[in-house]
Amino acid sequence: MMQLVKRSYSGVMHKIADLGPMERLAANARQSDEYGWLRWSASLLAIHDIERMIALGLPWWNVAATREVAEFLQSRPKARVFEYGAGASTIWLARHAASVTSVEHHAEWHQRLTKEVARYPNIELHHRELDGEAYIGAIEAADGPFDLIVVDGRRRTECLARAIPHLAPGGIILLDDSGRSRYRSGIENCGLRERRYFGRSYCVPYPDFTSILYG
Repeated sequence: MMQLVKRSYSGVMHKIADLGPMERLAANARQSDEYGWLRWSASLLAIHDIERMIALGLPWWNVAATREVAEFLQSRPKARVFEYGAGASTIWLARHAASVTSVEHHAEWHQRLTKEVARYPNIELHHRELDGEAYIGAIEAADGPFDLIVVDGRRRTECLARAIPHLAPGGIILLDDSGRSRYRSGIENCGLRERRYFGRSYCVPYPDFTSILYG
């Protein structure tokens, strides 16, 4: 039922986005402050629309957390990133970091993203099956350590546990949707310090959580 509601909502937003005034809004938003209200408003019409999100230059995270990650990456020009769960965030990360290694479990989504990331030579995008060790263990086969690790796919608490040994000194981990109860125990017991952001988040009209974890 909830998935049906989400699909219906996304469909309505996409129809609104195709209206002439909304297309002008999106064009203006692309030139506006990345963390401002205009860009955020345009992102509401881009929910589940990878092309529009890439054009807006946004990840689907909490706005304040996005700003902190951007500032962190700016302070590390040679930053290396590993990401569980690919999407518009993969492109955003590639624009802010020296290299991005991303793993995605959904074969069709991976195939679609392959076309989007082709023009970014600093992205390595891999498909791994979700069952077993292939997905959560993908970071162990990558060339770590990493300055930033993003946990925004499936099996997040398991991915978080696998990620920690591959975090570079002074590095950070972003875990999205950290308000979900099923993630709280893994976060609270991982041994890292959490800064939990709650508020305006791209693509959704309600406040949501993203956490940044520090060693």
